[in-house]
Amino acid sequence: MNPHPDLTAQVIRGLGWLYLLLCAMNIVWTFRLSKQKASVSSLAGWAFYCTGLALVGLVHITKFADPQSSWWFVMPQAIKTQIDGLANPVIFFAISTLLFIAMIVLREWWTKPTVSWILLNASILFLALSMTDYDFRQIVGKPDNVPIVAMLFIVAFFTWLYFSRSVENDRRIAAGLPTLEKEADEKVLVWPDLVYSEMICMIALTAILVIWGVVLPAPLEEPASSVKTPNPSKAPWYFLGLQEMLVYYDPWMAGVVLPSVILVGLMALPYIDFNKEGNGYYTFNQRKFSVITFLFGFIPLWIGLIILGTFLRGPNWNFFGIYEYWDVHKLEVLNNVNLSEYYWIRSLNQPLPTAAADASGLEKVLAILKREWVGLAATAAYLLVLPPLMAATIFQKFFVKMGFVRYMVLANLVLFMAALPIKMVLRWAFNLKYIVAIPEWFFNI
Repeated sequence: MNPHPDLTAQVIRGLGWLYLLLCAMNIVWTFRLSKQKASVSSLAGWAFYCTGLALVGLVHITKFADPQSSWWFVMPQAIKTQIDGLANPVIFFAISTLLFIAMIVLREWWTKPTVSWILLNASILFLALSMTDYDFRQIVGKPDNVPIVAMLFIVAFFTWLYFSRSVENDRRIAAGLPTLEKEADEKVLVWPDLVYSEMICMIALTAILVIWGVVLPAPLEEPASSVKTPNPSKAPWYFLGLQEMLVYYDPWMAGVVLPSVILVGLMALPYIDFNKEGNGYYTFNQRKFSVITFLFGFIPLWIGLIILGTFLRGPNWNFFGIYEYWDVHKLEVLNNVNLSEYYWIRSLNQPLPTAAADASGLEKVLAILKREWVGLAATAAYLLVLPPLMAATIFQKFFVKMGFVRYMVLANLVLFMAALPIKMVLRWAFNLKYIVAIPEWFFNI
C-alpha cells in the first residue's frame, strides 16, 4: 500500500463538495447575468459550465468515486513536472514582477467583472486539481498554511476592488463626471447604522473562528528542544518575508535596518506627500507613482516573499517546487563571493589586503578600508550620488515641489526599497554575497 497516496476517498469527497460549491457560485453568477440581459450564447456557456461542475462534484461524492477510478480528473503529471521545473527563486521573482507589471498595464481589462470571475474560477480549479497531489496537499493543507491560502484570495479581492473602482473613477474624471464616492455621499449616523453593522460583522467573524477552530486542528507541535530543531525552521508567516531577506542580507540589515526603514517610511508618508488629489476616493491616474511604489513593495516584495517562504522553501531552506517532495538530503552548491574578493582576487589577481598581526589599531582599520573601498564607494554613491542625479532627471518634478529635505527622505526610502531586489539580482547573477564585508566589525552589506 502506498503510504503517500495522491488520491484518497476523503480527498475525493472533499473535492466533490468544493466543485459543488463552485457550481453554486456560478449559478448565482449566471442568474446575475440573466438579470443584466446578457446574450443567450453567454448564458448558455455558463449554464453548460455549471452543469459540468455539478456532474463532476456529484461523481466525486458518490461511492463510485474511489481512488482507482478517479484518475481522469487529476493534475496531469506533465504539467506538474513543467511547474516544478520552474522551481527557482530567479524565475519566481521574474514571474511575480511580470505579473505585477501586467496587473498595472492591463488593469482596465482584468477588472472587468466577467474577466475577474473567470480568473477566480481558474484559480479555484487550479487549487482543486493541485490538491490531488500528495506533496502539494501536505504543504497547503498544513494548519499553519491554510490562513496563508485564504490570505492570497483576500489580497487578490481587495486589489481587484481598488483597481475596479479606480478604473471607473478615472473614466468618470476624464469625462467630467463625479466619482463613485461623491455619488454615494449619503451621510449615516454612527448609532444605530454603523454600530449595528459592526455588531453583525463581529458575530459573523466569531462564528467563523469557532467553526475554524473546531474543524481545523491547532498546529501544535512537540515541546521545543535545543537538541532537535525543526527542519525547515520557519518564523510566523508575517515574518517569513524578513526570514527570506536573511538569505541576501546580514541579520542586522534584514532584521533591524530594513524593517525600521519601512516603519519610518510609513510614518513619513503624510509629511512628504504633496499630491492633494485622490483623497477620499479611489484613483490610479492621479496617484500613479504612489500606488505603483506602494504596491511593488507590498505585493512582489512582501506578499511574494511570504509565498516563497511558506510554500517553496523546504528543508535546509532549499527551493522546492509546489509538487516536489521535500527531501532533506537535497543539496545546492553555492559559491558566494564578496565584492572585495571579486576586485582583489579575481580582477587584480592579488590577495586581500591584510594588516600584520602586531599592527596597530589604525593600521588594521586602514587595511580594512583598503580591502573594502570598492564596496564602500559603491554604497556611498548609491545613497549620496543617486538622489541628486534623480532630482536632476526623473524626479525633477518631485524635487521642485517637495524641497530638499522631503525629497531626500523620499529618495532614500525608494533606494532602500530598491536595495532588496538589486541585492537579490546580484546574488543570482554573480553569486555576490556582500557588497561590503567587514566581519571584524560585524558590518556586512
